[in-house]
Amino acid sequence: MKIVIIPGLTLPQVPEADIRKIKSLAGHNGEVIVTPHKDAIHHVGDAEIILGLVNETLFSAAPQLRWVQSISSGVDMFFYPDFINSDVVLTSEKGLVGEHLADHGFGLLLMLTRQLATALRYGADSWNHRPEMRFQEIELTGAVFGILGLGGTGRAMAKRAAAFGMSCIAVDRDPVQPLAEVTEVWRTNRLHELLSCSDVVSVCCPLTSETRDLLDASAFAAMKDDAILMNVTRGEVMHEASLVRALQHGQIRGAALDVAPREPLPADSPLWSMPNVVMTPHTAGASQFRVRRNIDRFIRNLKAYTTGGKLEGVIDKVAGY
Repeated sequence: MKIVIIPGLTLPQVPEADIRKIKSLAGHNGEVIVTPHKDAIHHVGDAEIILGLVNETLFSAAPQLRWVQSISSGVDMFFYPDFINSDVVLTSEKGLVGEHLADHGFGLLLMLTRQLATALRYGADSWNHRPEMRFQEIELTGAVFGILGLGGTGRAMAKRAAAFGMSCIAVDRDPVQPLAEVTEVWRTNRLHELLSCSDVVSVCCPLTSETRDLLDASAFAAMKDDAILMNVTRGEVMHEASLVRALQHGQIRGAALDVAPREPLPADSPLWSMPNVVMTPHTAGASQFRVRRNIDRFIRNLKAYTTGGKLEGVIDKVAGY
């Protein structure tokens, strides 16, 4: 068994102790190679397992590949025809990243609702803007928190929203188990109904053919004019021109974004300069625990793989998540 590990932004290195564990699970004749992405093509020809990101070129060079574990939570970059139609199993960090994404999302939300971004923008002059800032501050208690996708991230968001005294509703493509914090879970055919009654709308769904541009002009028209959009998952779920228009014309109050419809978002995008938008450069996925969680899952999965057990975080390549 040959295992190739390709480090990247979310998994910059694998501790030597973990490499030893992986080698022991690979068996007596097993081989474990750690290689940067630019050199990986020279090592994947006889690889059975890859921990890392696999583009079309790399995939075509790995005819013996049987299982890939992604080092990213989003897996839309794997959905090219040859990979989708193959028998290669794909696992990911699905369910492991929600906590830090939710922390970040609520940090951005509070930047808007408590006028923290305004205070930072004014700096020392903020004292002279106290009345207008106080007039615009919002308390979250009693607000309705609408969740698009009740997976791991949606559930982490719901816990935090409930702690702020918000009531949570959600839509999901699949029938999912409700939470104590979520009063109702609707199917996606009720999306516009959810949008129309939510004070905060949180995008927590993966990027698929069904969710790309999901938040279009009609979706923003359905939202309350004092609602805030939060998105720390996938920017392409938002139709860019429709988002900009909604923010410019007061269809929604504001947006708290870690992701954008295009990345990197050009400097001339109006989203950077709007006073009702706070943005970070796709950094919500960072956590001091992320590497450990992913490696631990890979090692558990490797044990299961070698014994015929069930893998964690398996992606349905047809559904896209």
